[in-house]
Amino acid sequence: MQEFDLVVVGSGPAGRRGAIQAAKLGRKVLVIEQGKRVGGVSVHTGTIPSKTLRETALNLSGWRERGFYGRSYRVKQEISADDLRRRLLITLDHEVDVLEHQFARNRVQHIRGKAKFVTPDTMEIVKDDGETVHVKGAGIMLAVGTKPYRPESIPFDGVSVLDSDELLDIQSLPRSMAVIGAGVIGIEYATIFSALDTQVTVIDPKATILDFIDKEIIEEFTHDLRDRNMKLILGQKADKVEKLENGKCEITLDNGRHVTCDMVLYAAGRVGATDSLNLAAAGLTADSRGRLSVNPETFQTEVPHIFAAGDVVGFPALASTSMEQGRIAARVAVGAIAKEPPKYFPYGIYAVPEISTCGLTEEEVKERGIPYECGMARFRETSRGHIMGLNSGLLKMIFSLKTRRLLGVHIVGEGATELVHIGQAVLNLKGTVEYFVENTFNYPTLAEAYKIAGLDAWNRMGDLSQTA
Repeated sequence: MQEFDLVVVGSGPAGRRGAIQAAKLGRKVLVIEQGKRVGGVSVHTGTIPSKTLRETALNLSGWRERGFYGRSYRVKQEISADDLRRRLLITLDHEVDVLEHQFARNRVQHIRGKAKFVTPDTMEIVKDDGETVHVKGAGIMLAVGTKPYRPESIPFDGVSVLDSDELLDIQSLPRSMAVIGAGVIGIEYATIFSALDTQVTVIDPKATILDFIDKEIIEEFTHDLRDRNMKLILGQKADKVEKLENGKCEITLDNGRHVTCDMVLYAAGRVGATDSLNLAAAGLTADSRGRLSVNPETFQTEVPHIFAAGDVVGFPALASTSMEQGRIAARVAVGAIAKEPPKYFPYGIYAVPEISTCGLTEEEVKERGIPYECGMARFRETSRGHIMGLNSGLLKMIFSLKTRRLLGVHIVGEGATELVHIGQAVLNLKGTVEYFVENTFNYPTLAEAYKIAGLDAWNRMGDLSQTA
């Protein structure tokens, strides 16, 4: 039996970052991956594929140029599923190649197979060829990620009724699609297909969407969706999904309403991929959604030498935060010092248009009783916005009236996930409204919206230099 300083199960963002961190500290590391290639859900069915699909859809559809040339403008008149897949395969091959090179360069061993616990520190691996091996880890990190929630009542067939993993393998683009679930994944795919001129209907039992995002940003976002004829059926539950004889699908809602479409995407949640790990042998139990509880500072489970990181531990379930969780967990596992990351991290939703946020929402500021002021800027107020033909896009900043510090930055529109990092830096460095007023931004850029929003707030907050 081989022994390792750290055994990592899963090679997604948390697993690979944790494995490489431990290897850089001179430890002997093994990564176990059950997929055909390394990379995990993030590379093969989640983060990278969905963002590649988004970019391809926006490029081929000419979406970004329609502000100038009209809604009928297209770069490619007939877009096929093969067109979308071609770019995806190139991107995935590159990602896998980079990751395998990182493992080789850092002397990280990796093995393909399914792992499960035999004892708290021993794992059994059944390799693809049927061979069984056992490995022992002084520390073990579970970075197994999640998989789509698939209730038995939904007639999944991989063709007309699909989950988000299967969506990448469709053979043709549907003329109409219903998305059940208005979470991040559902909204991202709904808006991507809408940009491809598929008629999209989103169904969710909650009356609101993406409640963790600032309400004003969501209002701007939903207005944009409805303006392009996306249907949002909120506060109504999908009771039944049926495949009809004519090849279409019919969804029956709890109020008796029917929605007919060519394709159904069921995106109502994901579950931790822990069911095959034999957690009981390690003294661990998962919750009803297959997730593991951890110490948020060390990512240790209730069994001290077993760690968990990434989507399997729940919110925020982002590739970016998963990487940091994996790095911290690995450092703790091998006895190295692990500093706590900065308080504020950005949240990115790669819908069309993008949404990105960092810090407190206006609702959270009100709940805490903090006196505040907001600054707003619309992308169409910037020269770069005019050059790009942007009709929508909003940047909002929230400042404390007492300290004048930035409390939160919230953006919807083109490039939001890139722009947010300016606000993130100011937040974590405890900057004030004066930073945005007194600093120079490249012109013309969308980043200039920070200056406009800063001045908008500063005009109402008053000039301290006049009262000092």
